[in-house]
Amino acid sequence: MKKVIMFALSILLVGVLAACGTSEEASTGSGSGENSDKKVLTMGTSADYPPFEYVDSAKGEEIIGFDVDLAKAIAEKLGYEIQVKDMDFNGLIPALETNQVDFVLSGMTPTEERKQNVDFSDVYYTASHMIVSKKGSGIESLEDLNGKTLGVQLASIQADKAEEIGETVDMKVENRNRIPELIQEIMADRFDAAMIEDIVAKGYFEKNEDLAGFTIEEAEAEAGSAMAFPKGSELTEKFNAELVKMKENGELEDLIVKWFDNK
Repeated sequence: MKKVIMFALSILLVGVLAACGTSEEASTGSGSGENSDKKVLTMGTSADYPPFEYVDSAKGEEIIGFDVDLAKAIAEKLGYEIQVKDMDFNGLIPALETNQVDFVLSGMTPTEERKQNVDFSDVYYTASHMIVSKKGSGIESLEDLNGKTLGVQLASIQADKAEEIGETVDMKVENRNRIPELIQEIMADRFDAAMIEDIVAKGYFEKNEDLAGFTIEEAEAEAGSAMAFPKGSELTEKFNAELVKMKENGELEDLIVKWFDNK
């Protein structure tokens, strides 16, 4: 009887050990399937900014765009997979600070204020600001914004620029979370105009012939867009090194041509 009990306990122990081994194997690696040896990084973005990041509903629900392609290209070289997380632009830096995302790629300008909270890569793209309004609005210069309402995206570089312009132009500035909301407010005559990055604005001009705009002439070049990382992240140097290589070998230029030159 004792031998039977000991044999049963041995079988039970083998089963327990086997189960523990299976659980431990399943917990290693963040990926799935044939790419299970790759670690998954979460990229924070605000998917309302075509052609940088957006959803083409006619083709599906996947977030696509220049920034997404850039992130995936660099991640592939470093042996990572990318998971894209969409959120409001003003929530991106807080998401980095609370480790909700590993990095941000969302057309973000590396301002001195932002650098106090996060680290940035080198600039990967430079654009200009554009004032967008309805055709026939009479808004053709910054002076024409006197007495008008200008919309900007909350926490964006355009919001900072509007504050600067407001020192010499008597206008009202209102914020919205997403770029499409700014366009909607213009079309509903609640905003007289909005300030949007030029390449993004041109995409809306192609879709809506009732819109027009002009580029703000700058005394010096804007700081451009860069990738953002949590303070002290080891990813900053790794991603930046690959970005430099892509600039040198023409891969970055190829992505720019793909997403911007046909817009």
